Amino acid sequence: MVTNFARLLCNRLWRVLAMTVFSLTFGAGGRLVQLDSNPRSLRAKKSASAFFAKQSRQACNPTLLKSPTFEAKMYKTITKPLFDLLTAAVLLLLLSPILIVVTIALTIANHGHPFFIQKRPGKNGRLFNIIKFKTMNDAKDAQGNLLPDEKRLTPIGKFVRKTSLDELPQLINVVKGEMSFVGPRPLLPEYLPLYNDEQKKRHNVKPGITGWAQVNGRNAISWEQKFALDVWYVQHQSFTLDLKILFLTVKKVFVSEGINTEGQATAERFRGN
Repeated sequence: MVTNFARLLCNRLWRVLAMTVFSLTFGAGGRLVQLDSNPRSLRAKKSASAFFAKQSRQACNPTLLKSPTFEAKMYKTITKPLFDLLTAAVLLLLLSPILIVVTIALTIANHGHPFFIQKRPGKNGRLFNIIKFKTMNDAKDAQGNLLPDEKRLTPIGKFVRKTSLDELPQLINVVKGEMSFVGPRPLLPEYLPLYNDEQKKRHNVKPGITGWAQVNGRNAISWEQKFALDVWYVQHQSFTLDLKILFLTVKKVFVSEGINTEGQATAERFRGN
């Protein structure tokens, strides 16, 4: 059924394209009728018609539409971005009461600063501003240096992080087209020159709110393991895999697995290979 619909849509698009080219080539209305009597114009029209008919049969071939390559490309370029946009917009509306409550609580806990906004590299390394709930305050020592993460993590921040509520504002990034629901997590810009050629492939797709590495250890695994999982996802991205990751993410949130590196409140910084 989906393949038939795709074939119908494909044929319609080719017809529109053909009509547009005919109009630009031969004109419209009386001019087209006038040219019909010209043998050279008739041959040109028949040639153009045959060309578009051939291209339509090739582009809208049922075998091509059923091929894994075509389906994967359709999912990556059309289906997934559309799903991301619509779902993120709906979730922002449905979860707005929770977002408001958490914003108020963190505003109080963080002295008027509920959000954490930072530059992160997205697809092809392009920088964007990621939005998260701020789970740590800005407490400093006597020398003016920020205290360790575990000492700045507020009680409400710890709860927000444990339940992954800190990720919810990223729905705004998804609506803006900067992120996807599923993809490699966006890391710090200073990591970009530290990647090897294989690890750089994680930026071939949009970053995600959750990803294959997040459901396979999150912060409890090494950087090398994370990057290997990210690249594997980029090479095997599909609807079924994304669906599996989303379901596993829900499970991980409920059991609170892999939130912190052992002995630390946050993940250790990546220092290169």
